[in-house]
Amino acid sequence: MKRSLIALAALAVVGAASAQSSVTMFGVVDATLAFGNGDTANKTQLTNSGYNSSRFGVRGVEDLGGGLKASFHLEAGVNNDNGAGAATNDNNQAAVSTTIGRTQGLTFNRKSVVSLMGGMGEIRLGRDYTPQFWSFTVFDPFGTNGVGTTQALNSSGGGQTIVRASNSIAYLSPTVSGFAVWAQTYFGENLSTAASQAGDGSAVRLTYDNGPLSLALAYAKTTTSASTDVQTTNVAGSYNLGVAQLMGFWNKDANTGVADVTGYTLGALIPAGPGTVRVSFSNSDNGTAKTDKFALGYVYDFSKRTSVYGTFASLSNSGGAAQALNGAVTPANGSSTGFDLGIKHTF
Repeated sequence: MKRSLIALAALAVVGAASAQSSVTMFGVVDATLAFGNGDTANKTQLTNSGYNSSRFGVRGVEDLGGGLKASFHLEAGVNNDNGAGAATNDNNQAAVSTTIGRTQGLTFNRKSVVSLMGGMGEIRLGRDYTPQFWSFTVFDPFGTNGVGTTQALNSSGGGQTIVRASNSIAYLSPTVSGFAVWAQTYFGENLSTAASQAGDGSAVRLTYDNGPLSLALAYAKTTTSASTDVQTTNVAGSYNLGVAQLMGFWNKDANTGVADVTGYTLGALIPAGPGTVRVSFSNSDNGTAKTDKFALGYVYDFSKRTSVYGTFASLSNSGGAAQALNGAVTPANGSSTGFDLGIKHTF
């Protein structure tokens, strides 16, 4: 009887501990048959991440009591078409590895953070998305994945931290009356005696969400050398009409000594049967080189976890631009088309 009571007490302790913390394994496997056609050369490939970025990750949270929680999030990109891990990069910090930027084993290149969160918001430390990027993906009908990705991102002049920043410290506020703030600073980790603090920067994003309406404004500044920097400003919004969610986005990248790069996206998500029609028109313009892009696609959902999709895109260049789709090659002022056909499964 005494042993039974001890065993029950032990189980109760373990149960309480498990109730206060959790660890979750998750991921996406997305395979894409991608076709690219250009005025110079075409390309056909089996690649990945045409709808959602393929990834493998582990995240967890612990309840510390008093409304305070600790969490971590480790997320690695996966090239499931050839089994390789997606490479990380030096990003905004000085080069530390000769392998960075090349194909590697599994690296937590997408996200690697630890955080504390409570009623006053969240403090997050590590490699993470930047506030200026988040509006690109939230207000792009194609989620900045695949051949339909907004041209405002593909031709961006935002530099090293346009998507992610290493060595970052961020504060994410709670939502109050629909408003929320995300502030971030990041470090190039240079010596104090260095002539330049390249890679240092900061960013802030203000959002407002109220029912079908969503608005966002972001600004970032990153040092690129002793006398240069890049400043990114973007504004975006969406409105859900029920029959369609309309969205728009505008971005400007101002680099010291060169022409500003501007870009925009206009698009919509339209429920249709068991899936969604996606459509967008996007543009990039540096004052001379200009690229216009149209994309149309459909996602068919077999379930909440498994979908098939197809996307067609067409672009035209002017002013010396030579952008092409899905690995094709086109000369300056040429055109290109691309098509994605794929399947995505989440776990």
